[in-house]
Amino acid sequence: MDLSRVSSHDAETLTGADRQAAVVAPILVRDGEDHVLFTKRADHLGEHPGQMSFPGGTREPSDADLQATALREADEEIGLKADEVEFYGRLDDIGTVTDYSVTPFVARVPDRTYDPDEREVAEIAVLAESDLTDLSNYESEERMHPKYGQHRLHFFHVDGYTVWGATGRMLVQLLELTTDWEAPPEPDRVVDPDADLPL
Repeated sequence: MDLSRVSSHDAETLTGADRQAAVVAPILVRDGEDHVLFTKRADHLGEHPGQMSFPGGTREPSDADLQATALREADEEIGLKADEVEFYGRLDDIGTVTDYSVTPFVARVPDRTYDPDEREVAEIAVLAESDLTDLSNYESEERMHPKYGQHRLHFFHVDGYTVWGATGRMLVQLLELTTDWEAPPEPDRVVDPDADLPL
């Protein structure tokens, strides 16, 4: 993954959301290959339970900026320390169905054992770039969203995990910026708003 492309990316800032949040998209090298680290949110959480996400969370008044938010939350959730993180830049802000504006920061981190906070994180998943960019592991669908209108959802199925939702949108941009992978121009299907998700 060529993370220098993130450094040169002019990221879009989203305004108008009720709340701000920030996440770290952590990239590590394992067995000579880039991998992306995700957390699986605990099932008892009120928002997005059980979903795959990047470490991060809501901005607090004491945070100096959104990068500080991402670092604080990543430390709380998985024990990632600020001095271990090498930031390369950020992706476009993402709006969520819960009216958050989420700012994703891309960083290299060490390949080590991380310590998930079980109050928030059910488990940590480290997925290989080669699997994430394998189109046989990817599908997408288009459905009507009450707020965003016609909306494309991306699904990455790797090692028994499914990355989708806001994190799926962030992952699409991350892969398109840093690799030769591109999302197919058309979705695999168009579905009704209440259709089951392919999870």
